[in-house]
This record gives sequence, structure tokens and C-alpha cells, in this order.
Amino acid sequence: MRANGSKRYKRLLLAKREAISAANGSATLVPPADEPEGDLMERASADAEAQLQIRLHATDGRLLKAIEDALARIRVGTFGVCETCKRPISRARLEAVPWTHLCTKCKEQRGA
Repeated sequence: MRANGSKRYKRLLLAKREAISAANGSATLVPPADEPEGDLMERASADAEAQLQIRLHATDGRLLKAIEDALARIRVGTFGVCETCKRPISRARLEAVPWTHLCTKCKEQRGA
């Protein structure tokens, strides 16, 4: 990939990383409702909210790791090359998912 293309994707990746970090910095986890008093529906809702926030935090962690890995690939010059088949990843795929490390074909073969 040409240097100007790499710079563009680096900016996209850094912006996405910043947005995730900012969102995580402003979010506060809602503790599950452990108190026996209170409405049963309120407790169930608080528990569900806490579980959702835990899952979102885990997803953000995986996405941040994928972004860091993509930035590392930019540094070493392998960004935009499929790690499985070693062919170039399409521009359309990189525009949609700049942290990807697989081309569309290899991703489909691997599954979700």
C-alpha cells in the first residue's frame, strides 16, 4: 500500500480509537440491583443494564486490540495485506473496516 493510503487509514484508526476511549471514559457501569427492596422490574432492568455494559466493554476491548494491531501493521508495512492468503485487501473492505486483517474471501471462509 502506498504511503498516502497508509496515512489515511492511520488517521481513521486513530480517530476510531479516540472515539472508543472517549466513550469509555464517560461511561459509568451501572451496578446490578443487589438490594432486596425495590421493585422486581427495576432490579431486573438494572441487572440487564449491567450485563449489557459488561458485554459492550468487552467488545470495545476487542475492537481496541484490533485497532492497535492494524496500527502495528501500518508501522511494519503489512497493512492492507490479508494475513491468510497474503493478497491485498480491497479498498472497499478497508474503508468499511480499516482494522481488518482478512480479505473478504478469507473472512467468509473463516466464518463470523
